[in-house]
Amino acid sequence: MSQQSQTREVAHRVFATELNDAIHTFKESAEERAPVYALLPTGERANRIFFAGTLTETEDVGDEDEYWQGRITDTVGTIFVYAGQYQPEAAGMLREIEPPAYVSVVGKPRTYETDDGDVNVSVRPENISVVSEDTRDRWMTETAKRTLSRIKRFNTDEPNEYVQMAKEQYGDSVGPYREDVVRAMESLEE
Repeated sequence: MSQQSQTREVAHRVFATELNDAIHTFKESAEERAPVYALLPTGERANRIFFAGTLTETEDVGDEDEYWQGRITDTVGTIFVYAGQYQPEAAGMLREIEPPAYVSVVGKPRTYETDDGDVNVSVRPENISVVSEDTRDRWMTETAKRTLSRIKRFNTDEPNEYVQMAKEQYGDSVGPYREDVVRAMESLEE
């Protein structure tokens, strides 16, 4: 195993709206265990993401085995996380945390197609932690900065393969993600 394949990918900070719009996934190699990336509409590939918000609901949606669903809202939208036997720590946290609670999540974005052909995005959590309101607020501030940085890069003329791919998949408009930044910062001022 090479050193490259042993290192974990950076977990990108992303607001719910952009994550839920990231319906295009791809691999950069034909290897069976090659990482699957979600293409963020602002032109970043993300194998792992990091977000924070309010865990508003948990439910065991498994048929025979425990399979926990968590509903987490940041100030702009909702992200669903799912954890089962292969994510025992995250499943345990979803079982034990009493909503509402501020949480941070590191995990892998996943897409699935519904029966009517829509694509939904969820997260398979690697780690879920209960955090303070202050920690959630710091996450929002840093995520706003990172989102604006991606938008700035998206709008430059410098060639970037992921920006080009995002424009091909999603179009040229990143306005909704700039609006998310504004909404997040306004919510902190309230």
